[in-house]
Amino acid sequence: MTRGELLTAAGFLVVVALYAGLSTVWTSTDPGWYDALAKPAWQPPPVVFGVMWPLNFLALTVAGIAVSIGSPPSRAWTALGVFAISVVFALGWAYLFYVPHALGPAALALASAAVITWVLVIVTWRALPWAGAVLIPYALWMSVATSLSVGYWQLARAH
Repeated sequence: MTRGELLTAAGFLVVVALYAGLSTVWTSTDPGWYDALAKPAWQPPPVVFGVMWPLNFLALTVAGIAVSIGSPPSRAWTALGVFAISVVFALGWAYLFYVPHALGPAALALASAAVITWVLVIVTWRALPWAGAVLIPYALWMSVATSLSVGYWQLARAH
């Protein structure tokens, strides 16, 4: 493994760890508030979230490391940059949604994260097609999560 491959792989690992850690901190700040929140009709049961997020973090880790060691350095760095930007918006959602309960801005942040995640799929696909394919379920999940976030916001505005 070259130094560049090692650095980009480490970068992916750090971003995934920050993503998992910070989102967990913010999503656990006020569980009573979330439990009382009106939920959209298409909200999956809680067990789905418990299964999907570890799988998403695993997919992000596998794809990130694979791109780091299996594609040209410029493509790996581009994928890492796009991933980091998407995580900033996703963490923005977690903070806005769970801490100040700013549902509209949170939905906008998550929509931004979802769009950038689809860009990540394309960038990763171009670098290493199977790694891009590994990220498609995560991008779909981000799209569903965005629709849920918009649904929470709309339901809260209606009450």
